[in-house]
Amino acid sequence: VQYIAENLVNDPEQVSVNRKETNRSVVLELTVASDDMGRVIGRNGRVANSIRALLRSLPEEETGKGRNRRRKRVILEIE
Repeated sequence: VQYIAENLVNDPEQVSVNRKETNRSVVLELTVASDDMGRVIGRNGRVANSIRALLRSLPEEETGKGRNRRRKRVILEIE
């Protein structure tokens, strides 16, 4: 996600990705400069939705074993 965002924006040094885990999901918080928000979100959210589609294509993280096994959803938040 960071690599993609850095190649979309004018100020790649302002790009950061923080990862937060909950019981059922992994939240990726993408932060970019305010001037670059439009580049990362895109018209009608197309760029952001494309990044989310790439994340959905990745294998989900699993926790637990046996009957307690659960898959974690990856969520992208853009700030």
